[in-house]
Amino acid sequence: SDRMTSDEARRLSVFEGNVIVRKGTILIRADRIAVRQDESGYQISTATGNPTRFRQKSEGKEEWIEGEALRIELDDRNEKIELRGRARLVRDKDEVRGDTIAVDTRTEFFSVSGGKSAVSAANPEGRVRSVIQPRARPEGGASAPATAPAAPRN
Repeated sequence: SDRMTSDEARRLSVFEGNVIVRKGTILIRADRIAVRQDESGYQISTATGNPTRFRQKSEGKEEWIEGEALRIELDDRNEKIELRGRARLVRDKDEVRGDTIAVDTRTEFFSVSGGKSAVSAANPEGRVRSVIQPRARPEGGASAPATAPAAPRN
């Protein structure tokens, strides 16, 4: 970062200006990050920017999750990431957009909500937008081809 302040009494460190954080497989780029540490040593980080970006490798997979938003909150204790404000998440070839995206990195469950910050010329209602690509079928797992419906009887 360009600047850093630390308040040991409050267990708070603030990094400002071109902030880059690497922690395990996660990479965060932001204008500002505030890191608060709880009594057990877990960190809760709040990153802000226009936008703030993160990238993290999925555990046990050769797959990356990437996201961006105006604000990203990372909760180490609960292994959760929340993207707020013009939120976008990309995993493999799938992409979701909305106002808020909540991700549980342990279970790889995520939820998306629409809202004001998701409004654009292409999305005037601010609805959730997603692109989900079909997955390749596992070897030998091909199902029978679909058949046409039977013609109606007279």
